[in-house]
Amino acid sequence: MAAAERNSPQLGFTLIELLVVIGIIALLVALLLPALSGAMARAQRVKCIGNLRQFGVGLQNFLANNHGYISFFAPEDDDYPRSWAWQLETSGFPDYTPATKFSFNTGVWWCPSAKFRSPRINIMANYFYNLWGVGTQTNRLGLGGYLLPTRIGLFIRTREPDVIAPSAMMAFGDNFNGDWDSKRFNLGYLIKRGNTLTRHQGRGNVVFCDGHTESPTLQFLFEDTSDEALSRWNCDHKPHSELIPP
Repeated sequence: MAAAERNSPQLGFTLIELLVVIGIIALLVALLLPALSGAMARAQRVKCIGNLRQFGVGLQNFLANNHGYISFFAPEDDDYPRSWAWQLETSGFPDYTPATKFSFNTGVWWCPSAKFRSPRINIMANYFYNLWGVGTQTNRLGLGGYLLPTRIGLFIRTREPDVIAPSAMMAFGDNFNGDWDSKRFNLGYLIKRGNTLTRHQGRGNVVFCDGHTESPTLQFLFEDTSDEALSRWNCDHKPHSELIPP
C-alpha cells in the first residue's frame, strides 16, 4: 500500500510550473495594459468630443435666439447676463432650470481627462471659449464681443454676420490653462499647468461655430504660425500674424 502511494501521480504544480504560469500571466498583463490604457483614453476622448458637440448645439440655439454670439460678460440688464458659461447654460441648453445650475465638475462641463496641478484650477472650466482670437479684447477678433465704453468689464455681442467663415472658426475647445478663456499659449507654459500633452494623446478637441468638431495636434493649435492655423482663431478669417509675438 505504501509503495502504491509513492508511485501515485503528484497533484498540484511544481515550483517551476508555477514560475512559468506567473511569467505567462505577467507577459499577458504587459501586453494588455497598453491596449486597455489606449481604450480608456479613446473613451475619454469620445466623451470630451460629445461635450463639445453639446456646446456647439448650445451655441446654435443661442444664435437662433439672439442673432449674435455669446459675449465674455454681459450686463445684468441683458436678456442673458453674466459670464459666457452662464449665457451658454441658460440660453443654449434646452433642459436648463435653476435647479440644474452648472458645475464645472459635472456633466458637459467636465472632461474626464483634464487634470490641473493647482487645486484652485480644478474648479475652473475644462473648456475654453474663443473670446479674443489671436489678439486681445480690444482687437475684436474673437467671439467675446465689444467692450462697452461706458461700462468697464462688460461687452455687447459679436453679431452673427461678423463671423465670416463659421465652419473655419473655433468657438470652444479643450482648456489647457484652467482659466475662463484660452489663446495661443506657449506649450512649455501649458505643460506646467497640467496634463497638456497627455490629455488627449497630443491633440486638442475643438468645436467650430457651425457645430462640427475636430482634433488638431497641439502644435497646430498653439504654435503653428501658418495662415491656416491662425485664421481659425479670428472672426474675420484672417491670420493677423502681426499680432503674434516674435
